[in-house]
Amino acid sequence: MDPTREQATVGASGPGLRPLNVLIVDDSAMMRMMIKRVTGLCDVPIGRIFEAANGAEAITILEREHVDALFTDINMPVMTGTELLRAISGNPRWQNLLRVIISTDGSEARRNEVAELNVRLYVEKPFRPEVMRDVLCNLSATNAHVS
Repeated sequence: MDPTREQATVGASGPGLRPLNVLIVDDSAMMRMMIKRVTGLCDVPIGRIFEAANGAEAITILEREHVDALFTDINMPVMTGTELLRAISGNPRWQNLLRVIISTDGSEARRNEVAELNVRLYVEKPFRPEVMRDVLCNLSATNAHVS
């Protein structure tokens, strides 16, 4: 699998808005495909979209590519989403990386576990496309201020 996929910038880019480079981390290829499809429906400028099937693959991509926003599942083989978020939090290079969890596990215990890992939003699966649009709009506005 090629871990990257180029996507043309989507939507209108207003002043201060630059395309978001997105990394989608999920062990389900179907879920990664669905998230990619939803990003294309949003009126938010998207640059490159990268994919990883687990946290270890995600770290490899983060080490070689510029990524603005990370969407990660929690329950994955090899390296879980929580382990990935801990590795990211421990590296100053990724301090401005916008982090979103997309998981079926929205329990209070799970949310408490990631509370200190600078997670911006927690989206529970299944989600409606409108939810993803709102998440991307939120991240895009934040990215305009962080850049």
